[in-house]
Amino acid sequence: MNWLTEIARPEIRALQAYEHAVWEPGLIRLHANELPWRAHDDTSIAGLNRYPEPHPHQLTAALARFYGVPPAMLLAGRGSDELIDLLIRSYCRAGRDGLIICPPTFAMYGVAARIQGAGVLEVPLQRDAGYRFEPQALRARCDASVKLVFLCSPNNPTGNRLDSQAIFDLARELEGRALVVVDEAYVEFADAPSLTAGINVHPGLVVLRTLSKAHGLAGARCGALISHADVVALLRKVIQPYAITQLTIEAVLRSLEPAALEQARDRVATIKAERARLAAALTDSCGVLKVWPSEANFLLVEFEDAAAALQRAHAAGLLIRDMRAAPGLARALRISIGSPQQNERLLASLQ
Repeated sequence: MNWLTEIARPEIRALQAYEHAVWEPGLIRLHANELPWRAHDDTSIAGLNRYPEPHPHQLTAALARFYGVPPAMLLAGRGSDELIDLLIRSYCRAGRDGLIICPPTFAMYGVAARIQGAGVLEVPLQRDAGYRFEPQALRARCDASVKLVFLCSPNNPTGNRLDSQAIFDLARELEGRALVVVDEAYVEFADAPSLTAGINVHPGLVVLRTLSKAHGLAGARCGALISHADVVALLRKVIQPYAITQLTIEAVLRSLEPAALEQARDRVATIKAERARLAAALTDSCGVLKVWPSEANFLLVEFEDAAAALQRAHAAGLLIRDMRAAPGLARALRISIGSPQQNERLLASLQ
């Protein structure tokens, strides 16, 4: 046993995974208590009357090829949310272990921790330094109870990318003690590559990817955890069998075909161009205090009167995210980059 699993919950290490029905799709299935007929209007390839593959090897192999890692290093889940939850449930004992987050950041890290009964330590991002994270302050808070450190890069809701070398240095310094989890939900919109290649050097590094953003599959719910094979094997014991639906499997495999990938690249380029155009226009708008630089598909914008901006956008039939309850964001709204026409509508509403 190496340290990657030794720091996990002992009851998870000892857990015997659920033994699902044998998966041999070439045979007639009379062993899983399924109905032998398809439902009305079922147009799926495999048939929704059948359970999907318990742990989808074809999907895992396709995602592993796409992200450039061996299949043993990848676990597919129902979006990043499920993978965040799996990490916390597998590594944090209720009332004893905890994790570190760097607010303002994605709220699900803290929510999933509190559901599990894990402690949450906060090391805020440095607003005056463009919401940079402070490795030295983080290391000072990382006591023996901390098993996970969550970093979002590009960060939600601030949009900035965290320093890659600082993350690698942190993973090296925490080796043997804690995993460093980097959530790269928005990395396709950034001007730097994924940190996935760093896992070979820093085994305590975990990278989360998702198809929800750049690939337009938010409704399909599919994400990927990429890590050392021992971490993936541990989490595979905890994830529910049949977690990924058949419709999702088929949708993801279609999205990884060359034509779909080319379309995704074109759309990402459009979003990046629109992000720059919208940021410039908002910067010159009356009532806007600051538009924060972003490498994601959204902008964090501070207004003199954020409530009035929300109301004007809503009157124009547009929803933007109210971030005023987050620490240090008392005047901030988060605006997703829409189509050129939607962005024009937004700008007109805020004049």
